[in-house]
Amino acid sequence: MKSGVTEIPAAPSAIAREHFAAEFTFETDCWDVHDALSKGADFVLLDVRSPTLYAKGHVPGAINLPHGKIIRSKLTEWPEETLFVTYCAGPHCNGAARGALRLADLGRPVKIMAGGLTGWIDEGFELATEET
Repeated sequence: MKSGVTEIPAAPSAIAREHFAAEFTFETDCWDVHDALSKGADFVLLDVRSPTLYAKGHVPGAINLPHGKIIRSKLTEWPEETLFVTYCAGPHCNGAARGALRLADLGRPVKIMAGGLTGWIDEGFELATEET
């Protein structure tokens, strides 16, 4: 008897490789973002949550730009080729994807930070607040 796991067979290795390799073009993880920020980031990290939530705690170095406010005029200070990395509260939140979609619609390179703020905290990394 097959389980819910094996009922549908796994994709052939070549197709699985394409799929998993493509994921890295769409997302990065908290560890890589943390490491890059400590060395001088070559991307712009966007916290796409509300200003109130941003003030309560955010990734140090992140800029607050709620996903609903991502418009062309807010991006003029960065060259067109600038990579943006979006994050929101965590895996239970689709704000990072909403922000990424808006950036992609504007022709901007974008990735999501997988795990969001929840992942950041789970890795043991500190948060900044408006006071710090």
